[in-house]
Amino acid sequence: MRRHAPLWFAAAAIVLLIAAAAFTLRQPAGGEPSLAAPPAAPPIEPAAAEAPPAESVTAQRVATPVRVQIPAIGVDAPIIKLGLDPTGALEVPKKLGDTGWWSGGARPGEAGPAVIAGHVDSKAGPDVFYRLRELRRGDAIIVTGRDGSRVRLTVQRSGSYPKDRFPSHAVYGPTGKPALRLITCSGDFDRSTGHYLDNTVVYAA
Repeated sequence: MRRHAPLWFAAAAIVLLIAAAAFTLRQPAGGEPSLAAPPAAPPIEPAAAEAPPAESVTAQRVATPVRVQIPAIGVDAPIIKLGLDPTGALEVPKKLGDTGWWSGGARPGEAGPAVIAGHVDSKAGPDVFYRLRELRRGDAIIVTGRDGSRVRLTVQRSGSYPKDRFPSHAVYGPTGKPALRLITCSGDFDRSTGHYLDNTVVYAA
């Protein structure tokens, strides 16, 4: 794995861009990080957003996720709920060390792909998903719900993708069973744009 040295980066952010097939870091006015609209929300980037296919969920809705643990890479982090801001963009974790669950999708433990995003780093150094690319098949991911319930998922595979070839269907498409996707930025950092060039996605079930 190629580690990033701590990078200058006015506001590390993660962008879930479905139709444009990119998950892009950008720095909006005011220096706050911003996420492009999730599926079925008004588009923020040039391409039109499309919602992933609808999934049936378990008969009894599982608890809202509040914490994720990934022992293999030393992650034990809070999960905050990500909704939409007034512009229609997806909110991002404002506190470094937090992860964010896209509340418009499945909850971990429900049928369908749940999505948890985390920062890779910031100007202060590595952040919560800095070591995400180290995960291997069989590694455990444990998500704790607000009611104390725990869902254990197992890593199946991972991949790094150029932003213009982000695998939208593989990440957001129907699964028929509980699934989890962990997403962060990766690859080289383009100082001229303030963006990482790639994204890393870990697939678990």
